[in-house]
Formats: sequence, structure tokens, C-alpha cells
Amino acid sequence: MGFEDHPKFKGVRIAKLVTKAEGQTIGVSMLQIGKGVEIPVHVHDQSLDSIYCKGGAGEIFRDGGWHPLSEGDYCLVPAGQEHGVRAGSDRPLELFVVHSPPLF
Repeated sequence: MGFEDHPKFKGVRIAKLVTKAEGQTIGVSMLQIGKGVEIPVHVHDQSLDSIYCKGGAGEIFRDGGWHPLSEGDYCLVPAGQEHGVRAGSDRPLELFVVHSPPLF
């Protein structure tokens, strides 16, 4: 699995496992979010996010507020809903993310 810098978020690395080219209805990726790095609150108008925390700890913004996120946690973010993620300060946050339809 090859990681590269995320095209939008500094301090975030992404491994694109399934892209639009392979799956027109689903995109799958792994994210490594550096210590203390935040993916700001944003919205995907067309795509839902299915997020599984593979490692580390931090917080996820959903339902209008920040909530703890740690290894083994899962969160579904429907299309059109505000969400964001920030890693804790002690180690990177590792997320397994499925988008439907795909973003990449």
C-alpha cells in the first residue's frame, strides 16, 4: 500500500485503495493524519463517509460538535453532513475510509 501526500490537507497522507477507475460506486482509502493535524470541518454534497479508526486517537466533528475517536471506533457520515477529524498529539491517527460515490 503506497501512501502519498493528501491533495488538499497538509500533514495528511493517503493510500488510495479503490478509486473511481476501479469502482464507480465506491472509493476506499487509508488516511494517516499527523500528530495534532486537523482536517477542517467540511461537507461532501454527494458522498457519504464510512470511517473506521484503525489506530491512534483524536476527535471527529459530527452532529454539530467534536467527539472522541479512538482505535476501533466507527462513524457513518451521511452525504451533506458537516464533519472533520483531528489527531491527538501523541501519535498519528489512522483511518480506513469508504466514500460512496467515490471522491478520487
